Amino acid sequence: MPELTEPCRTVVQLAVLTGLRIGEILALRWERVNLLRGTLEVAESYSDGEFGSPKTRSSNRVIPISGFLRGVLEVHRTYTKSMAPNDLVFSTPTGTPLNQKNLYNRVLAPACDRIKQPRISWHSFRHTHATLLTEVGESIKTTQALLGHSDLRTTLNTYAHVMPDSQRRAVERVAEVLFSNVLESEENAQSGKIN
Repeated sequence: MPELTEPCRTVVQLAVLTGLRIGEILALRWERVNLLRGTLEVAESYSDGEFGSPKTRSSNRVIPISGFLRGVLEVHRTYTKSMAPNDLVFSTPTGTPLNQKNLYNRVLAPACDRIKQPRISWHSFRHTHATLLTEVGESIKTTQALLGHSDLRTTLNTYAHVMPDSQRRAVERVAEVLFSNVLESEENAQSGKIN
């Protein structure tokens, strides 16, 4: 992420590590960031110049953050001029919300171009978070709660993608289980033990 400048770098880290929607990130206020407890409260969204409620009732949520992300936010806070409870975590020098299109067009998309990678959308970070949650073995219900989905099918059918390495590990584990059972049966048969 050295190609990204601040605050875009921190916005991207927050997006990947929490799965928050870009509108939820841009509406995040310091009073809803509890660095001591390691939680974020999603209670507001920002889109098209307007603050509003999160997308669904399930989108209102308190989510835990990792120690790594806590550190990222602590560093970000030291460089932020506006730190009053009601101030936005990410804002312009005048304290207004960042514009997601400007942030994308001026920082994120050019960074993708510089490293010769396909341009990605803000929403792709949400998909990445969901996929990584399932990759590390978290339940689909946990993923649903963290993403704030009201319908489990949305989480399962739209957000949680299969990684090729997961498929490889899965077939290797099946072969390992099958092979160890076959080997054990053969050893028992040779020693005269029959199950």
